[in-house]
Parts: sequence; structure tokens; C-alpha cells
Amino acid sequence: MPGSTHDTTAARIWNILTALRDAGLIALGDKGYHGYDRTGQQVMTPYKGRNKPASQKDANRAHTRLRGPGERAHAQLKTWRILRKPRCCPRRTERIAKAIHVLQNYEVTADGAVR
Repeated sequence: MPGSTHDTTAARIWNILTALRDAGLIALGDKGYHGYDRTGQQVMTPYKGRNKPASQKDANRAHTRLRGPGERAHAQLKTWRILRKPRCCPRRTERIAKAIHVLQNYEVTADGAVR
């Protein structure tokens, strides 16, 4: 899919919600995903609006804490030039992304290790 394709459009084309349901998983979306999952079963989104009660604010904070690591990982993947214009099949791109993930985890653990 071209990069200009919106996430929800791509998710509809590739039947992501069906795959999530079949795997017994949920997705954490931002406020823009309200209405994408009509049942509210597969895509959890934060509460919208102002002057929310404390319980909704707490739920939004927990939601943000859960999404944070994935957002950071995605931002780190974007910094790798090899993924900007891949000229190979999607399966190979997936392997490259996994290799980058391993390298970044190694870098993080190596920086924290006592030498």
C-alpha cells in the first residue's frame, strides 16, 4: 500500500480486526480510531472530551502507558534509512525490521550493562 493510505483504510483492506479477533487480541488506538471498531471489542481508544471524571482520566493515563513502548519502537524504526524506501518483497522487509529490533534491544541492554 502507498504511504498515503490511512491506517484505518489499510486495516479494512487487510481485515485486521478479523485477524485480531481470531487471535484473541485487542489493539490500542488513539482518539482517531473512535468508530472504526463499532463493537468496541478489538480496538480500545481513550475517552474523548473535556471535563472527564477522574475514572476516565485514570483510564486514559493507563491507556497512554500501555501505548508508549509501541510508539517509541515505531519512532525508532523510522530512523533507520533502510526502511525508508524498501526495494524488496514485504517478507524481507519484515525480517529487516525484526533484525533492527534485535539490534536496538542489544544496544539498550549493552548500554545498561556494567562493563
